Amino acid sequence: MSDKSIKDMQLEVDKYIGQFKEGYFSPLSMMARLTEEMGELAREINHTYGEKPKKSTEDDNSMEQEMGDILFVLICLANSLDINLETSFEEVMHKFNTRDKDRWTRIDSEEDNI
Repeated sequence: MSDKSIKDMQLEVDKYIGQFKEGYFSPLSMMARLTEEMGELAREINHTYGEKPKKSTEDDNSMEQEMGDILFVLICLANSLDINLETSFEEVMHKFNTRDKDRWTRIDSEEDNI
């Protein structure tokens, strides 16, 4: 499997969706789909780390597969709204590295070395 940039993923999804007359769903429909996929991931995490074991009749959907589904729907939503996810990611990392830079205790904190 090759490493893909977010831009590459957005282009690949757009090419895939572009082959269908229906195109992208409405943003509201995609938000519902994203919520549905998040619920499926939550269910997998609950089965793996929570107190609720799977029924013997339930399929084994991996967390990896559910995260892939979430990523696909998120890319669809971003594409339909003409949002560049690489730019979005850069902006959020800038926010975390500036606004929240002192919010958490760093592993290499000076206090740990005293």
